[in-house]
Amino acid sequence: MKTFFFAVLLVVVTIHSNAQNTKYAPAHVGLIYPISSNGKHAAEYTNGFSLNLLAGVSRSETGIAIAGFSNIIKDEAHGVEVAGFSNHIGHTYKAVTVAGFMNIVHNKADGILVAGFGNYVGGPVNGLQVAGFCNTASQVHGLQVAGFFNRATDANMQFAGFMNIAKKVKGVQLAGFLNIADSSDYPIGIINIIKNGEYNISLTIDESATTVASFKSGGKALYGILGVGYNLKSAQTLYAMQAGLGWHLPLMSHLRLNVEGTETVMTDFKRGVYSKYAVGGYLAYRLGSKVEVFAGPNINFMHMKDDAGSDLISHYIWYKDRGNGKADGMFAGMLAGVQVRI
Repeated sequence: MKTFFFAVLLVVVTIHSNAQNTKYAPAHVGLIYPISSNGKHAAEYTNGFSLNLLAGVSRSETGIAIAGFSNIIKDEAHGVEVAGFSNHIGHTYKAVTVAGFMNIVHNKADGILVAGFGNYVGGPVNGLQVAGFCNTASQVHGLQVAGFFNRATDANMQFAGFMNIAKKVKGVQLAGFLNIADSSDYPIGIINIIKNGEYNISLTIDESATTVASFKSGGKALYGILGVGYNLKSAQTLYAMQAGLGWHLPLMSHLRLNVEGTETVMTDFKRGVYSKYAVGGYLAYRLGSKVEVFAGPNINFMHMKDDAGSDLISHYIWYKDRGNGKADGMFAGMLAGVQVRI
């Protein structure tokens, strides 16, 4: 019995001691550490509200923390953290973190992070990351949006102006140029390096005798197209460059429909340019495990400059001559080809 009462007394004394050592300030106002209402002990305080003209230091924040240049929060931040340049936080929970340049959170980030340049999170992110240049995190359960680059171990969705990198992406992975992942069924990019994906080398010819050799890369559903070619019909010398997106729609064990949207630009590299935007559905039959032949109709919109490609199409659904060698038109076409899985 004496042992029991002694244990209870020890717990009470310990709690009382910790309570006395805990420092809490309803409001913290300052210029820059240690010139503030919490002084040189600012790093030991948990604040309900913080306002620092330049930079503030604290142990934790439970409400709103605003700094003209930087917030440095050693432990945990709840609520809203706003800094003109950067936020440096031990970990956040149910927080919105906004910085003009960069947010650095070493552990869990449960809310929204927005930065003019980049967000770096050492742990998982359950909410949204938005950065002008790059985002990095271990796991992203919500959304990553960056002007240039996203990196995550696992992600639901990634959107980047240039490149995304992840191990597993459950939803859409959209990049202006390159997606890299171990598993991603819905990558939208010109080049998609997916470990469990599909890669094809394709050779096609269309209604104007433009032949294109292309690299098609992506997941089980979506894929990117990047190719080069040459026109065999025109009296002009026209080299072709092609980029686009496609979607595999399975029909039977050896039969599927490939829906593709492409832009093909042809030029003589002097002054003439012929641009064609095509959307079509191509029935594809697989021969064995690697070879696939396909063909189908498409609808095309073209723009001509300096009479480049004026001898390619004779029948149009719609045509407008804009003078000075410029014209726009819409026509129905065909595409056929063969591709080999690599």
